[in-house]
Amino acid sequence: MTTQPEAILEHNLIQQLVGLGYTSVNVQDGGALLSNLKSQLEVFNKASYTDKEFDGILNHLAKGNVFEKAKTLRDRYSFAREDGEVVYVQFFDSENWNNNFFQVTHQVQQTGSYLNRYDVTILVNGLPLVQIELKRRGLEIKEAFNQINRYQLHSFWSNHGLFQYVQLFVISNGVNTKYLANNKLQSVKQTFFWADKNNKNITELTDFAAAFLNPDHLGKMIAHYIVLNETHKILMVLRPYQYYATEAIIHQVKTSRENGYIWHTTGSGKTLTSFKASQILMDVPNVNKVVFVVDRKDLDYQTMKEFNAFKEGSVDSTDNTHSLVQQFLGKFKDKKGVRKDSDLIITTIQKLNNAISGHYRNKLAHLKEERFVFIFDECHRSQFGDTHARITEFFSKSQLFGFTGTPIFAENASKNDLGKRTTRDLFGTCLHKYVITDAISDENVLKFGIEYIGKYRNKSNTFIDIEVEDIDRKEVLDSPMRLNKIVDYIIAHHDQKTFNKDYSALFAVSSIDNVIAYYDIFKQKKEAGEHNLRIATIFTYGANEDNEDAQDFLPGDEMLHAAEPAVAYNSSHTRDKLERYIADYNQMYNTSFTTKDSQQFENYFKDISKRLKEREKDTFNDEKDRLDIVLVVNMMLTGFDAKKVNTLYVDKNLRQHGLIQAFSRTNRILGEQKSQGNILCFRNLKKATDDAITLFSNKEAIEVVTMPDYEVIAEKFEEALNNLREITPTYQAVDDLNSEEDEAAFVQAFRRLMRNMNVLQSYTDFDWDDLPIEAQEFENYKSKYLDLYEKVKRDSKKQKVSILNDIDFELELIHRDQINVAYILKLLAKMKGANATEAKVQKKAIIDLLGGDVMLRSKRELIEKFIEENLPKIDDVDAIEEEFEAYWQDEKVLALGKLCEEENLDQAQFKALIDAYVYSGHEPIKDDVFKCLDNRPSILKAREIGERILSKMKQYVQVFIEGMTG
Repeated sequence: MTTQPEAILEHNLIQQLVGLGYTSVNVQDGGALLSNLKSQLEVFNKASYTDKEFDGILNHLAKGNVFEKAKTLRDRYSFAREDGEVVYVQFFDSENWNNNFFQVTHQVQQTGSYLNRYDVTILVNGLPLVQIELKRRGLEIKEAFNQINRYQLHSFWSNHGLFQYVQLFVISNGVNTKYLANNKLQSVKQTFFWADKNNKNITELTDFAAAFLNPDHLGKMIAHYIVLNETHKILMVLRPYQYYATEAIIHQVKTSRENGYIWHTTGSGKTLTSFKASQILMDVPNVNKVVFVVDRKDLDYQTMKEFNAFKEGSVDSTDNTHSLVQQFLGKFKDKKGVRKDSDLIITTIQKLNNAISGHYRNKLAHLKEERFVFIFDECHRSQFGDTHARITEFFSKSQLFGFTGTPIFAENASKNDLGKRTTRDLFGTCLHKYVITDAISDENVLKFGIEYIGKYRNKSNTFIDIEVEDIDRKEVLDSPMRLNKIVDYIIAHHDQKTFNKDYSALFAVSSIDNVIAYYDIFKQKKEAGEHNLRIATIFTYGANEDNEDAQDFLPGDEMLHAAEPAVAYNSSHTRDKLERYIADYNQMYNTSFTTKDSQQFENYFKDISKRLKEREKDTFNDEKDRLDIVLVVNMMLTGFDAKKVNTLYVDKNLRQHGLIQAFSRTNRILGEQKSQGNILCFRNLKKATDDAITLFSNKEAIEVVTMPDYEVIAEKFEEALNNLREITPTYQAVDDLNSEEDEAAFVQAFRRLMRNMNVLQSYTDFDWDDLPIEAQEFENYKSKYLDLYEKVKRDSKKQKVSILNDIDFELELIHRDQINVAYILKLLAKMKGANATEAKVQKKAIIDLLGGDVMLRSKRELIEKFIEENLPKIDDVDAIEEEFEAYWQDEKVLALGKLCEEENLDQAQFKALIDAYVYSGHEPIKDDVFKCLDNRPSILKAREIGERILSKMKQYVQVFIEGMTG
């Protein structure tokens, strides 16, 4: 069987695009790209430009990074001609996207650090806005993704950075086709299939091109559905279900006065969809204003920043109803006193309620007949009190749309003063649906790995197994012995679940009393030296076992539920305890929060949120800012998203939407290592879980939503191992592989084995004895795998092209922090005390360990030198650590001196730069690097020299600083 080559895929695609209305154009290099850009901009703008004027346009286009260029694309450029006429240049028409000129070309060559040749490029008004990379059928689509990353690094920035105007990438092997925004921070997990309205994926390249790349649809995607995220300074693109939901709302507003709701599962990006819908609706005629309404608790740190970046002053951390009223009246002024009349208002449900029911009501009376569109985020939480009735009664011509991941049906509706009401009762028809099974099959969220844990003794000394029998007796559930056992269990398994504290966990507890009990047990055990976990807690109002739905409350959140008034603190004892726990937090992180001031308490909540959310950033200082477990009763169990939370411990009765919401805190996608959301239940929630999954998808969904049993994954591991042994029967056989194709086959086979191992090791049942390979043999294979990785790295530095270049080695699956330098020193001490035969065996094991860990591999040569030259001279085992410290310090000074000598750097200045990088995690800018040089390099050499010095600096930090504590 032969696979279809890339050239045929490419030819067929270009022919199809021409049939869809594109003009085929021959642009082979940077010069031709510029020439074509000039002529296309002239046609598009109905103007002609002199060479000097076009140089001015090019200089304007060359400024900024990808994010800033996305703004330039959507803006106009003006310049004055010699006769004084002011000319405006438009680069893209977002209002009438069919007015743009669409061209297609292929095999454009550009030289940056290396010569690159791009497959298929879509030019819009002469600018490259879509880049398509193809791989022959049978190859993994991920290789095309890695190729894009290489191009961004090597050449997109050359030739005035015109390829940095790419808004979207498309990657395909003919059978699987995905699209993604131009965002260098994303992983292959943030690549999406296009789909139809019913969420059926369109994977074939020809079908994708017809549906997605036709000029009308592609123009609309670039005009409306690319989001400029101001917080992270990146481009984002909407996924198909987000697109269809937004389009459905717009259609409803344009064609009727009916309400509606969107059912998109938790974790699928509802806030982005609802925000984008608000933005587009602002331009719909006859709509006075769009009001985007959030439950205040969604306004955690990150979302607040995002909303304020979109519209300054739209979100206050105070309950500022006055500014909301001013916005309704068109009299709102920003912090500088500048009047801003916006068609979009972002507010909290509480402020909106105050505005239409308090003394402001009369001021807004003349707006009652105006047409407002209200969009409610997480409408299952905020809409079941009498606030809904107040809004619809006051704004009688309004249209309401709700977003929810867990709609309220008759089966899960709670009764309040207004009776049992469902999402349909309040919002009408469901306009678009994307349920949890859709999201899991699209890999937009992860499955749940659920384990039910706990056997407790009753007085007759027999065991009660919670997998068989529920325990409802409060005295058993709350007994100190049980809580102690659970804490011991968490301490024993937390590292396993969170990849050695690389991820954080939430612990959902049944009552404030039990949170207090748990916190105190964790603290006692920490003081006794039984663990080094960083624990925090947040709770406010009285919550008890009757309130089983996960909800959030903070001071000032009156009116959340008409039938559930805010309860005061249970007692001063509760508040005193919380104050003490916040004092622990303050001591741990050098903060100064308190319960005595409502603003400071709210800031405490935001700080916890920020600490968990920001772990995913490259610049996060894990050593200083890491938080391991947050104990909660209800807070943070809905509407809180942090990709670095992967585990939920549960000791409370959850059900229906509360259960799905709480579990969903753990299943956000993040790289290869995070394979599922871990749920450890210390109560038997099996039936409640099955019922909830069935309610929000269907009965068959249970297998889709939850991870299979340990034995099933073990079988998959065995299959992968057999496949590996067919290619390389032993680890030594890797050395005998003859071609790069054979090496690639080994890399892919071992990577598959590692992926299964990654999942297996997250189960508490994991045991090497169950597997048909010994731990040492696995490590030997891993060492060979890393040898190949390093060979690819070396070859790419020599500009050697290799098919292994675009294979992702997924090193995150290998790095596990428990094997650090401190661990190696313990092994050396043990080796020193062993007899000659044992010492020889232990020495080999240590050398193997050094080769099998990504972090230690960079230090291997130096540690081996210490073992060979220094260790034999040390008589006192207790002195090993001190001697190693001195040795390491000497080597560190020598290495820094050598680096500075090679690159002509001022050693004191460069060391200060390294210290700042290590502390902040922020890579220094090249200007700061150049200040350390004796002579600033020429413009032509600056980029190359800057990158080389930064690369050497990072290597120095990796060898001498990272992984040195523990």
